[in-house]
Amino acid sequence: MKRSSIYFLAAGLTIAAIGCQSPQTETATGNPEKTVIQVSEPWRPGIDIRSDVAIVYGVGGVKGSQDGSFEKKVESWRDRGYGTHYMTGIAWGHRDYVNGEWDGKLHFDEGQVRMTGDTVWHGRLSPYLVPTKNFIKYMKEVHITKVIDTGIDAIYLEEPEFFAYSGYSEAFKREYEEFYGFPWRPQHESPENTYLSNKLKYHLFYRAIEEVCTFAKEYGKSKGLNVRCYVPTHSLVNYSAWQVVSPEASLASMPCIDGYQAQIWTGTSREPVYYQGVEKPRVFENAYLEYSSMESMTRPTGRKMFFNIDPIEDIPNDWYFFKRGYEATLVAQLFCPTIADYELLPWPGRIYDGTYRISPDSEERHKIPRWYSTQIQVTMNSLNFMPVSKNKLSGSQGIGVVMSNSLMFQRRPLAHAGQNTSYQSGELMNMSANAEDPQLSGFYGQAMPLLMRGVPVSIVHLENTGYPEAWDDIRLLILSYTNMKPMAPESHTHIAEWVKNGGVLVYCSRDDDDFQTVQEWWNMNGNRYQRPVDHLFELMGMAAGAGEGTYSFGKGTVCVIRKNPKEFVMEADNDQTYVDKIRELYENNAKGGKLIFKNSFYLERGPFDMIAVMEEGVDRQPFETNGLFIDLFDYQLPVLTRKVVMPGEQAYLLNLKRLADRKKPQVLAAAARAYDEQIGKKTYSFVLKSPINTTNNMRVLLPAEPHTVKVTGPDGAPLETVQSWDKTSKTCFLSFENYPDGVKVELAW
Repeated sequence: MKRSSIYFLAAGLTIAAIGCQSPQTETATGNPEKTVIQVSEPWRPGIDIRSDVAIVYGVGGVKGSQDGSFEKKVESWRDRGYGTHYMTGIAWGHRDYVNGEWDGKLHFDEGQVRMTGDTVWHGRLSPYLVPTKNFIKYMKEVHITKVIDTGIDAIYLEEPEFFAYSGYSEAFKREYEEFYGFPWRPQHESPENTYLSNKLKYHLFYRAIEEVCTFAKEYGKSKGLNVRCYVPTHSLVNYSAWQVVSPEASLASMPCIDGYQAQIWTGTSREPVYYQGVEKPRVFENAYLEYSSMESMTRPTGRKMFFNIDPIEDIPNDWYFFKRGYEATLVAQLFCPTIADYELLPWPGRIYDGTYRISPDSEERHKIPRWYSTQIQVTMNSLNFMPVSKNKLSGSQGIGVVMSNSLMFQRRPLAHAGQNTSYQSGELMNMSANAEDPQLSGFYGQAMPLLMRGVPVSIVHLENTGYPEAWDDIRLLILSYTNMKPMAPESHTHIAEWVKNGGVLVYCSRDDDDFQTVQEWWNMNGNRYQRPVDHLFELMGMAAGAGEGTYSFGKGTVCVIRKNPKEFVMEADNDQTYVDKIRELYENNAKGGKLIFKNSFYLERGPFDMIAVMEEGVDRQPFETNGLFIDLFDYQLPVLTRKVVMPGEQAYLLNLKRLADRKKPQVLAAAARAYDEQIGKKTYSFVLKSPINTTNNMRVLLPAEPHTVKVTGPDGAPLETVQSWDKTSKTCFLSFENYPDGVKVELAW
């Protein structure tokens, strides 16, 4: 839902390979499409980020460009050595469909509509759409065939989004009656109507993606191409918080889907959440839960996942503000060690050409400062060689919190000042207080009390419980049906079997919310369960509506806590009993060892170290590490023997003592990508490429201090260069202007 753009490896990775491969050849991780960027314009020198792939957006021309056809855009990036993929929105942006250019008929009636009768707009003449069968046909004919005909073999259908407050258009009413077999029911009139309406929204985009992607693969085969299909989407955490409905986890099991792009950035992670009775943004912690929820969608299914990050936000602010958010979200995503494919940034033109305040206390606006562009280019180039790792995030392992797509079904407008919504008063639903869930606190109430104590909670998607891999390393599972419901009985079968084999289940819910009795599988077709959890309890030999207490089933344990999880975060000092019970069960029943509480997280991935210290942790102690490091968050790339990370801060370090071959000349860190590496007996040379009007700061490991340093620009002329030698690390620091056509560096010692 990013509006500011078009519209509104294995362990032991050799660092010598960092940046020294062509984007069109395999990287050191064996992955030729490890890093991508998202663009809506032709290649130009100021946005030459040097990722493996440029995802070209849309099939229309570029406004103001004399040669801006889609084919020309694609060709411009290919000519510069990029692989090219294609992205388009599947919920908005198709004005040629809406205004009748495609089939001669207006389709404004297919826009998503509020209760007030107002269309939900994404931009001028661009409504968020109900994905009808006719719209699916349009997507196939206009978009899919055209891009495949250009030779593109990877398609991204971005943001299948249906707003919870919409659902009143004539098109939606027609789909409703066809899907359910009875007339449309206004969603605002009852909780059941809300649930059924949102469930249909989920189904409509599931159908659209399945049909379009199946067609893309079939059409690709007819052209001799193996077309891959990805879905760029916000996390289930964010969509549920922002009250948007999307297929999310269910797509990971769809045969025609090859993976996702996780659209997570500080704009999503800055959404305020409750903890200790205080509602405010908690960017690092929220980002960690967002990335973890996306990682858990594909880990059991083996699908590919690109993690996204953005150095700025949709809402204007100052460059230092953006820097702090960037560091928090970058470290949070790197704390998911099974994911190592990245969208380095979206819309580079917006980042490099946009103007924002130069400091928190100034209204003066400038383009991106050199200190910040250098920093993000250093980190982006390091991600080109971030390895997958089997290492675990520091802390007690094996505690999972369950999420389900149905989190989105119970969302509806609330009269709550902190909501990130644009609802009108006429859309507010009269519901009991026990059904209200401000800021998705029912979910955060299960996770935040543990995360804030330094416990690296995992996310388990209810839809993935049928995969054995979903249970890897899970010892204790926390489940609540307060703000979500099971979408199929099979998930209960898998949970019961896991408990029977020794798992520990904590069920935390009062089961008194207004959605317990919605028309669903547990009370239909012969089922007569009063609450969905009663079906699960029955499978485990427990009574319906089992009271608070601890029960045995097979080799496992079930603990019922009759509290609403939101109570643990919306009220100050109200989570201790919950945390104590989790600790007791973890240590005694799950046999997980001592449940460790701390205020920090630490992870090693290959030669990289990531650290985060929480501002609201169990204490205010800094995290200190000693060794030999390059600080990748400092644009000057200092060499450190000691790093201290304070509460509320994160760190990203290159640990020189874990390099695979410290005797080999190699680029260790750079604000440019290196190519054409040549190593002689006492010489080392390479070519560096990066956007124009940026600075390349870099550190190069050498056997000895160089007596000759030659840096020449694309025209062969010498470039003004700052250089220094660090004896302790045996690294040469160089600084000079970047050029996309390449800067050649020649070193001799």
